Amino acid sequence: MAYSEKTPEHLSSVSVDPMEMESFSRMAADWWDPSGPFKPLHIMNGSRLEFIRDTLCEHFHRDPKASKPLKGLRLLDIGCGGGLLCEPMARMGANVTGVDALEKSLKTAKTHAEQVGVEVKYIHGTVEQLIESGENPFDAVLNMEVIEHVVSPHDFISDCAKLVRPGGLMITSTINRSFKAFAFAIVGAEYILRWLPRGTHQYDKLVKPREMQRYLKDAGLIAEPSVGMTLNPLTNKWAISDDLGINYLTVGKFLN
Repeated sequence: MAYSEKTPEHLSSVSVDPMEMESFSRMAADWWDPSGPFKPLHIMNGSRLEFIRDTLCEHFHRDPKASKPLKGLRLLDIGCGGGLLCEPMARMGANVTGVDALEKSLKTAKTHAEQVGVEVKYIHGTVEQLIESGENPFDAVLNMEVIEHVVSPHDFISDCAKLVRPGGLMITSTINRSFKAFAFAIVGAEYILRWLPRGTHQYDKLVKPREMQRYLKDAGLIAEPSVGMTLNPLTNKWAISDDLGINYLTVGKFLN
């Protein structure tokens, strides 16, 4: 599948936003810099990985304490960027495919994976291109911190769901469209702490939990109750919580 030879403008409908792509293009080389523009994701990764592992293990009846708890599962990471989630998922035994519309990010991801000796299949392209190519559905689809950057969230989730096999699931993560999120995730992270470049997130494009639930249900998935993610400013660590005010995760499942 030569996605690098096919650009989004060849498609009748695409999820990527050109302005968002331009912003991430400027940061592509910094994905694996823990002090760079993707610092928030590095800090968040421990909590995200634990949630993903435990969710997949519970769903597919695996032992989360096993050395390779996800062995044999086909996993797709949409908007994989530099591979911050792909690599640890592969280390847990999953057969991981990462797709991203930004070629610069994928070059960083491929180079890093080769350097550390982790096998991940990276594809330059979009969700729509994967579907058009006839890609086989996956056991699980990761949709993490992506929906707030796409053109049409509803259509994006609908397309992503087409890549989940019967009996599989999709895990989503994003930022709530709330005053609290505006204050902390945009003003705080981008303008005060400068963890992210200004303009990385646009308030109007953030998604409320009830909207995410509706998108998943409209796509034919059974949406589980959303759970929050909270940052402890003293320890600088994230934890799963009941607070949906800023970051939250939602799992959608397909019946067999």
